[in-house]
Amino acid sequence: YVSRLESGKVALTEEIKGKFTDALDKLNPDNPLEMVLDYVRIRFPTQDVKHVVEDILKLRLDVMIHEDFGFYSYAEHYVLGDVFVLTSPDKEKGTLLELKGKGCRQMESYLLAQHRSWYDFLMDALMEGGVMKRLDLAINDHTGMLDIPELTEKCRNEECVSVFRSFKSYASGELVKHEEQDKAGMGYTLYIGSLKSEVYFCVYEKSYEQYIKLGIPIEEAPIKNRFEIRLKNERAYYAVRDLLTYYDAERTAFSIINRYVRFVDKEADKKRSDWKLSVRWAWF
Repeated sequence: YVSRLESGKVALTEEIKGKFTDALDKLNPDNPLEMVLDYVRIRFPTQDVKHVVEDILKLRLDVMIHEDFGFYSYAEHYVLGDVFVLTSPDKEKGTLLELKGKGCRQMESYLLAQHRSWYDFLMDALMEGGVMKRLDLAINDHTGMLDIPELTEKCRNEECVSVFRSFKSYASGELVKHEEQDKAGMGYTLYIGSLKSEVYFCVYEKSYEQYIKLGIPIEEAPIKNRFEIRLKNERAYYAVRDLLTYYDAERTAFSIINRYVRFVDKEADKKRSDWKLSVRWAWF
């Protein structure tokens, strides 16, 4: 069929052209998927904020802005851009580091200048007795490999085989945006697992968010979708331990995904456990 197209014997329709373009995008070796840390929260068992900032983060406390109020019941905090360090007179609370999405990107720049990696930083944090409170691993889909409405429909059709017992879907992020760091809206959004548990997934249309926040046309957005693995407390700790064992973020992320969920195609003559993986999901 392709040779007939090339020879001009068959006309190339817009539909077929679109399918070829999509296929080429998905087979592009130039990183159709990108892995990033998107949220880090660590509690250090010390009230010595200068030690945390200067010896662990390797930043300067005197260039951070001090505010005499905090959150998470901490009394005060220091901030540099989107890097937050919270302190408390309560010895049990210690010192808390919080990096949301922008804070993680900012910290990456500092680590680069320090000739350190996330692995180095996380190792230093654990060596200092740091307690993991939250870790989000995000997979950016640059080519539209995932289709959020399709995944949602599969959940409704029982074509989502999962350890989780619940899922929630939203046509836009508005119903849940009060709990999200990206307030602008997240397009089609699918939550797999309970938001109250120590591990759940959030899959949403990043292109819609970039359109709302930055005015980038949806078809031109560099990131089409995002798959976030949200981990708290013990689950966050075990993920960090895996990262520091294998030094392979993709391995850690996809081992978690494959442990908890898979999307399949319904086969009427077979048991649900024997249904084959969805082609699109298998490629992801």
